[in-house]
Amino acid sequence: MDTLPPPSAQTPGAIPEGSGCHGGRETMEAAARAAGKSETMDRLAKDYPRGPHDQPQSMCPAFGSLRVGLRMRRVATILSGSACCVYGLTFTSHFYGARRTVGYVPFNSETLVTGKLFEDIRDAVHETAKPEEYDAVIVTNLCVPTASGVPLELLPKSINGVRIIGIDVPGFGVPTHAEAKDVLSGAMLRYARLEAEAGPVARPRNLVEGERTIALIGELFPADPMGIGALLAPMGLGLAPQTPAREWRDLYAALDAVAVAAVHPFYTASIREFRAAGRPVVGSGPVGLEGTAAWMEAIAKAADVPAAMLDAAKARMLPAIKGALAASPIKARITVSGYEGSELLVARLLSEAGAEVPYVGTACPRTEWSDPDREWLEARGTHVQYRASLEQDVHAMLDAKPDLALGTTPLVQKAKELGIPALYFTNMVSARPLFGPAGAGSMAGIVAAQVSGRERFARMVSFFDGVGTPDRAGYGFKGKPEEPPGFRDRQKKLRLAKAKAEEAVGT
Repeated sequence: MDTLPPPSAQTPGAIPEGSGCHGGRETMEAAARAAGKSETMDRLAKDYPRGPHDQPQSMCPAFGSLRVGLRMRRVATILSGSACCVYGLTFTSHFYGARRTVGYVPFNSETLVTGKLFEDIRDAVHETAKPEEYDAVIVTNLCVPTASGVPLELLPKSINGVRIIGIDVPGFGVPTHAEAKDVLSGAMLRYARLEAEAGPVARPRNLVEGERTIALIGELFPADPMGIGALLAPMGLGLAPQTPAREWRDLYAALDAVAVAAVHPFYTASIREFRAAGRPVVGSGPVGLEGTAAWMEAIAKAADVPAAMLDAAKARMLPAIKGALAASPIKARITVSGYEGSELLVARLLSEAGAEVPYVGTACPRTEWSDPDREWLEARGTHVQYRASLEQDVHAMLDAKPDLALGTTPLVQKAKELGIPALYFTNMVSARPLFGPAGAGSMAGIVAAQVSGRERFARMVSFFDGVGTPDRAGYGFKGKPEEPPGFRDRQKKLRLAKAKAEEAVGT
């Protein structure tokens, strides 16, 4: 395996010259297939279907997989892609608190076309794979190397005991950064599962012999696993390390669980590996009173918990949740949208707390593990939009006229321009517990504070009405500045002349 790729696997001119990473999804995907990546593209299309439109607006998908790798102990990350992409990804990762070096293998047209880029990646992996420092090295192809067919599968599977994992995370194949987390998580789970099937593996930390555990899928607020653990304990169950994992040996402990809770339901590749290990998978999460009761029943069934033990656990935990909901009612009309994957759970919690939720949009796809939440919400009149675009979220907000809008940054901006109180989902909602008694009371205070400020928003909108929005508005003038006569016509003629000149050169 530790050899150069055969000539057929190298990528002579896979991408039309000048296309780069902005050549368009269709062009890049066609190039990837022509360069031998058809199997990769087919798998990504099956695991992460786009529809109904092209794909949602989100940050570069590779940020998701990069984030997963950078949060793991003793794991090195190497990126292969355009310099501008790598700069943006590393900047964003450090902005979000990463304190790790991100490896980068640069390329140019020559190294890309001749296959020298693969050699450079292989050399970088050999240089990085030091067993005293790392358990694994992750190599990620971004758009251009994927479209050019750079064959990471030909890298050695391990070097001096350090695992080598190569993944393709092209923006034209993975719709959202949330799903890119699954690309890497699934690849690592597969590697760990095959290791465990082949023989003894490293003992996970904090392993309790004989304890039956439940594995969680999804990046959760730090207090949430503890809250879920409190729900599981009366049923005689413990909590396995969650996926995405924090260190390699956590993967073994997760795979050893008796059942898996897909709290975030879009981790298709990870769920496939758990199922290959013979582990049943349960959807939804313990939100609100009804949601918690249904989730505990599903977990008990999957883990063969005796009915008497389940009843005792429900009798112990549900009254506290009911009390928390009663003590913190939410009386507001709220729309929910985001790209984290927990949007349906948040909408369900708000609804159980008394809110009216006419719309919930998520950038993630519909899967069977989100069906319990979708069916529950739709039965209460909520429109659930998978693969929601910004335009759909904005139109839903305009139509619903909510007291509060939860959503992405551009949606929040639009809402505040209209005088609608709004909160950024990722920073303000995902940073709060959702599950158990803590989750039941977590949203009421912030919702009340925002809704009460609606009058203030209305005054601000009235005060700033028209400022900075028309093309001739601004400060420093007693009236609106006037354009020179004929200015727009001259500019239009100049643009047309430039376009014709460029067209002539191109032919």
